[in-house]
Amino acid sequence: MRDSRKILILGGGVIGLNTALYCARRGFAVTVVDRNPEQRDGCSFGNAGMVVPSHFIPLAAPGMIGLGLKWMWNPESPFWIKPRLDFDLFNWGYLFWRACSAEHVARSAPLLRDLSLASRQECEALSELPGNDFGLVKKGLLMLCKTAHALDEEAQAAARARELGIPAEVLDARQTAVLDPGATLDIAGSVFFPKDCHLTPGRFMAGLKQQAEALGVKFVWNREVADFRVERDRSLYAAQLSDGTEIEADEFVLAGGSWSPTVAAKLALELPMQAGKGYSLTLPNPRQLPQLCTILTEARVAVTPMGNALRVGGTMEIAGLNEDINPVRVRGILKALPKYYPAFRPEDFEGIAPWRGLRPCSPDGLPYVGRTQRFANLTLATGHAMMGLSLAPITGKLVAQVLAGDKPEFDLGLLSPDRYGG
Repeated sequence: MRDSRKILILGGGVIGLNTALYCARRGFAVTVVDRNPEQRDGCSFGNAGMVVPSHFIPLAAPGMIGLGLKWMWNPESPFWIKPRLDFDLFNWGYLFWRACSAEHVARSAPLLRDLSLASRQECEALSELPGNDFGLVKKGLLMLCKTAHALDEEAQAAARARELGIPAEVLDARQTAVLDPGATLDIAGSVFFPKDCHLTPGRFMAGLKQQAEALGVKFVWNREVADFRVERDRSLYAAQLSDGTEIEADEFVLAGGSWSPTVAAKLALELPMQAGKGYSLTLPNPRQLPQLCTILTEARVAVTPMGNALRVGGTMEIAGLNEDINPVRVRGILKALPKYYPAFRPEDFEGIAPWRGLRPCSPDGLPYVGRTQRFANLTLATGHAMMGLSLAPITGKLVAQVLAGDKPEFDLGLLSPDRYGG
């Protein structure tokens, strides 16, 4: 039986588009509102394009505080917080510190594994839809280690992955070269995760939008949410947009990425989150073209082949809703690449404009997915940090299940939008 209720999705990034598609498949009348114009280049477009069941450890984990403090003193390091007097930042930092425990990882890892594997399956199904070729490559991922120490640490992570049922192989430098013979490497070894995939994000987004429109999804671009109309029973009635118009709906989904707390604040809904800025550069004619996506372990840099191009990206810069490009951070990425791929030089990227995007980071490294008790018809789907593209298909499917009144196929307790008080 098809459900004709009206769904309003606030946010047209990769989470919003997947949610729109899965809701439309159930017969909902879906409208998506986005603060950006239709031709946009936000976080969903310039990322590394990785679908990664290997990433089962949340961002908040033991050792991250110490590592972050160490990196803070190097302007080219993978992590940096812009010093500023900001209560939300201090609160987020305190909550992050509390979450950096072995117990939190033990609780979160099985759920992240299940979500990632299910999302990979959904991604494969999406790739098989007519006219929906977004370059899905199912060859796995390599965690490249420059030093023996890093390889030992990654080997421990690989052992934990295997305990969770995620295949992982520890390789020396020669074995790694056999897997990707077209790329010259200077490494101690690697860990290979055969279940990981990669795709081209821009093509993925275009395909999602096309599929959603074919099912009747409507889009409203270049409009921000100014306010809401709320009924006495604590249900949302309509969203008031920046141009003065209103859109009424039966159900509302907040999928605004790093801008989600700004929208939530209009409802007095507390949503701890910081924007983690990342950068990437896409080289159209690389000297060499690796066939597998990789992560340069010590440098925290991602390298992804996309068709005949090569995308290199990384860093986590906590600087608020600031989309300025910091050339020092970009320089750190370009310096890292030749240390692992010696055929490349930073000069290869001269004239290529860096991209930047703001990842929505919750304090415990888990997204906010599910209903909030504060409003009867408000569901959240945000806070995925660096896992947005990877978890987007399963997030969309889960939100559609919640809105339809079905029991979600996974327990969403750890992802509750109310876990910090709402």
